[in-house]
Amino acid sequence: MKKKHYVLLIVLLVLIIGLAYGSTFKLEKIEVTGNNLASAELVEEKIKEQLPLNNTLVLFLQNTFDPVEDIPFVAKYDVSYKSKNTVEVTVYEKGVAGCVEYMEKYIYFDKDGVVLETTDEKKDGVPMIRGLKVNEWAIGERLPDINKEKFKKILTITQLIEKYELSIDGISFSADREIVLTHGTIKIELGNGKNLELQMMNLGSILSGVEGKSGTLYMKEFSEENQTVSFKETAK
Repeated sequence: MKKKHYVLLIVLLVLIIGLAYGSTFKLEKIEVTGNNLASAELVEEKIKEQLPLNNTLVLFLQNTFDPVEDIPFVAKYDVSYKSKNTVEVTVYEKGVAGCVEYMEKYIYFDKDGVVLETTDEKKDGVPMIRGLKVNEWAIGERLPDINKEKFKKILTITQLIEKYELSIDGISFSADREIVLTHGTIKIELGNGKNLELQMMNLGSILSGVEGKSGTLYMKEFSEENQTVSFKETAK
């Protein structure tokens, strides 16, 4: 009997020591990295919200078996441990192609036109698409009644914006279905998109020459044979 008592006592002692040691892993700080569209504060809030105990060991188990899935703009995340009380959360964001405005909401969608998130404020770095009529939407579903030809052109433009690391605030179409971009206070007229790849490839260096100005940059005729552009500055 005494032997059993000793075994139980040892087991109990190990549990007490384990719990005491585990309690020192109190989660005090989450450092969020890799985020651009996702709010670091919201990422931290969502993770803590679904964490049973404020403990880095528990967070490790949660991230392994049941990671949080409803963080706006976040496709997935990794957790690494900097200390017993500090973790680093590396965010991998969803691929956002653009956004449209509808009833004072900004609706963000991916390359397939599937709605990813909505916000009350416009996120920097995401082109605003004008000319797409949206009457209804649902997160996780494709934007309904979109002109496929126009949407395909929009996707091509957003892909080129990303490829050439351009700062473009808006994408719209004229009454003649010609492409018009905005960069700050500069309007860029690209025409029908026949030479779109070449135009976008050179746009960054061209914009650097008119940075800080207001006006219209005409690139409709820009091609391999004719690489001249004109800029009409808005009268002050």
